[in-house]
Amino acid sequence: MELIFLKITKAVIPAAGFGTRVLPASKVLPKEMLPLVDKPAIQYIIEEAAASGITDILIITNRGKEIIENHFDKNPDLERNLEKSGKSAMLNAVSLSSNLANLYFIRQKEAKGLGHAISCAKTFVGNEPFAVLYGDDVITGKVPVCKQLIDAFNEYNLCVVGAKQMPEEKIINYGSLKVEPIKENILKCTDMIEKPSKDKIMSLYSILGRCILTPDIFDILSKTLPGHGGEIQLTDAMKVLAQRDGIIVVDFDGKRYDIGNKLGIMQANVEIALNHTEIGKDFKTYLKELCKSL
Repeated sequence: MELIFLKITKAVIPAAGFGTRVLPASKVLPKEMLPLVDKPAIQYIIEEAAASGITDILIITNRGKEIIENHFDKNPDLERNLEKSGKSAMLNAVSLSSNLANLYFIRQKEAKGLGHAISCAKTFVGNEPFAVLYGDDVITGKVPVCKQLIDAFNEYNLCVVGAKQMPEEKIINYGSLKVEPIKENILKCTDMIEKPSKDKIMSLYSILGRCILTPDIFDILSKTLPGHGGEIQLTDAMKVLAQRDGIIVVDFDGKRYDIGNKLGIMQANVEIALNHTEIGKDFKTYLKELCKSL
């Protein structure tokens, strides 16, 4: 029997990684909580989901990441103090984080890979399609990338991934998609490989941080054996979907920052600061002066 799907209102954010590429900063502070100007990185991801119509979000963490849950909880003492002081702008900024969506948390108790992390969301997802927003990827743009993918899902009724073309020297550190064009920025993926050797690159398109999946991914994940790095790879499970039904690829409109590495964090801070309503103008002036000395 064909499943009848409801509107996509659920999202999963895997945030259980150790953040080894940004040590020592992530020794105590999870990389998802590293600040991009005045908000932790993960808040940008949750704001994107909320702006795309997502109302319920499951964040998959592990030991030592309780600070993420605390950030999105209410802080009555702080909020009362800000209200009494007449600091309404600060109060609104602090209150925003606890009102973006209904947030739920679960721990991935063993580091078995992204595929295993997503499988932890089975009960939360139930029999509905859902969005996955990788905790390493902050993406900015006029139209939320998550919404771009949801729109494509509604049009084609197939799983969807957000992708961009990568330089050949970098694709081996990501995944490679076998694609054929459909229209404009929409393609169809019929195969994929995680971190390919140069002779197995299918195209320069790689999944970057966003996808829409249907609940049959969980049955596939339950049968997926450990792959690259000895971990259960989400790519290996999606490969089954791609070969069976095809997966829609959206060459999305947006700027992606990899906050899992130091350069990506600095790029995000600089570019977000330039567009920040409070400090953007002064920061641009500072950069122009700094560049004279480089």
